[in-house]
Amino acid sequence: MPERLRTSEKLVGINQAKKAVLNDKTRTVFIAEDCEARVVAPLLDICQNKAVEIVNVKTMKQLGELCGIQVGAAAAALLA
Repeated sequence: MPERLRTSEKLVGINQAKKAVLNDKTRTVFIAEDCEARVVAPLLDICQNKAVEIVNVKTMKQLGELCGIQVGAAAAALLA
C-alpha cells in the first residue's frame, strides 16, 4: 500500500494532511511510526472522527522517500 505514494497525487506533512482530511479530500493518511506522538495525535484524532484510513510507515525517512522527497516526513495524505 505505501508504494501508492510514489505514483499517486499526495500532500506531504502534518498540516497539509490535516487540511486534506478536514476538507474531505483524502481517504488514506500515512503516518511515520517514529514521529512524536504529540505531533501526530491531532491528525490521528481527525482521521478517526472522519473515518479516514491510517497506514503506518516505519520511519519518517522511509515515508519521505516514498513521497519522493529527500527529507523525512511525519505524515502524507493521498488525494481522493
